Amino acid sequence: MRLLLDTHTLLWWLDGDRRMSKRARALIGRDSSEVFVSAASAWEITTKWRLGKLPGAADVAADVAGAVTSQVFVPLSITLAHAQLAGQLTTTHRDPFDRMLAAQSLVEGLPIVSNDEAFDLFGVMRLW
Repeated sequence: MRLLLDTHTLLWWLDGDRRMSKRARALIGRDSSEVFVSAASAWEITTKWRLGKLPGAADVAADVAGAVTSQVFVPLSITLAHAQLAGQLTTTHRDPFDRMLAAQSLVEGLPIVSNDEAFDLFGVMRLW
């Protein structure tokens, strides 16, 4: 199964956080799963760490690419198609990181692994 991780899901996975659902942990951990991490998540982690909103993410913020590759996850770049759709999504949800992840989910046909119900507004397949 191909999956796109929400930013908090990536951080919880890396930390072994118990807030992650058993289903999400099982899906990500399957040998047959191809797990994608968006460049938007790297942007979000480093921005929020710089602003002091993610003080526990210093190591990840210092080397997001290393954290992603250490898990054998696949980096997902932001394309023009992703950016255009993110700008066109007609919802009241204004978070630019979530908008980009939703657009990538829709364009790439990837379900997003997230506990954030705000993704449901975008019409993406959300797994948790």
